[in-house]
Amino acid sequence: MKKMFLFLLILFIGVYTLQAQNCIECHSKTSPQIVVDWELSEHSKNDVGCADCHGEEHTTAEDFAKAELPNHETCSSCHDTQVQQFLKGKHALAWAAYKAMPTTHALPVQLTEGMKGCGGCHKIGIKSEEDLKMIKEHGSGYGNGSCDACHTRHTFSKKEAQQPQACQTCHMGFDHPQWEMYSSSKHGVRALLKQNGILPESTPAPTCQTCHMSEGNHEVRTAWGFLAVKLPLPEDPQWKADQITILQALGVLDPEGNPTARLDVIKAADVARLTQEAFDTERNKMIDICADCHSKSFAIAEMKKGDDLIREVDHLLAEAIHIIADLYKDGILEKPESYAYNFPDLLTFHDAPTVIEQTLFEMHLKHRMRAFQGAFHMNPDYSLWYGWSEMIRDLAEIKHMAADMRSKAH
Repeated sequence: MKKMFLFLLILFIGVYTLQAQNCIECHSKTSPQIVVDWELSEHSKNDVGCADCHGEEHTTAEDFAKAELPNHETCSSCHDTQVQQFLKGKHALAWAAYKAMPTTHALPVQLTEGMKGCGGCHKIGIKSEEDLKMIKEHGSGYGNGSCDACHTRHTFSKKEAQQPQACQTCHMGFDHPQWEMYSSSKHGVRALLKQNGILPESTPAPTCQTCHMSEGNHEVRTAWGFLAVKLPLPEDPQWKADQITILQALGVLDPEGNPTARLDVIKAADVARLTQEAFDTERNKMIDICADCHSKSFAIAEMKKGDDLIREVDHLLAEAIHIIADLYKDGILEKPESYAYNFPDLLTFHDAPTVIEQTLFEMHLKHRMRAFQGAFHMNPDYSLWYGWSEMIRDLAEIKHMAADMRSKAH
């Protein structure tokens, strides 16, 4: 019996090795750099071959469509701890958040399922079978990935995913320039100097992963979330009123302040903290991380400065929202039919139909984001010049356009 088991084991290894060798021989000619990547990987050193991720159906150049495309479930067979952590965090909900935005459905398919716009980064999120089928129908069979967004295929390097540059592709640009903020902050400067050997290897220099993936935990989320609104509402009466206004413009509350169906979408996409406990959990986690290099009192004080800046920019944004809402109410500006209430819809993004509404869209998604994200990423230039200062100018433009529209209406 023992001899039979050994014989079958040797036979299996032989067949497996032959199969892997066949893949290598063919792909060394058709896509040689994929083979180079795999040979550099820990997978190749641990007998994880092509069939483990792509199945055994694809064996010739003609039947390439039979190759299975791996997703997070494929990875979980060996990396279950990391996958379970990932499933609890915001990255897993990136596709849901993307699909939840009204503007997504107005974009050309090339920018969505074609992965040339928002979908190119949001594909890291978990997708349903229906989503995957739709992606494939629109000509892209490569939107399955989750883990490979950070652990680039086919090397799947842990070391690569631990570098701040691994986050750069997605966390940059218009509404989330975290890379620009971080890399030009003192934290980022020290980390990049450490990378190129100017500072010693032992230098404390936080990367994105230090703060957002402490000890390799793949559950990534922040206290304020993406939209910088939260429940319960602030005790400060002015800030409370401003946050209600913003929530109404996000379509989460109706004009009377009651929750709408969109609140369920926001909950499902996990882009905001909707209980004090959820907020405090993430805030306290971050304070403990900061206390590795700073005193806890310093960390708490710096976090409060970020909170206070959100309060200030919220007041500017709320004023701008009311100006446009009043134009709708007075019949001076035509409210788009798709808007449920006499409030501008901040989630329509670039689909806002007029210049004054477009200015509000930039004020919210570009400049308000930069103000508060700059504060928490310790980048004063982003907080002031790319955030607060731009919002002041946005509000001045909106006031000027509104006054001009009113004068022409009478």
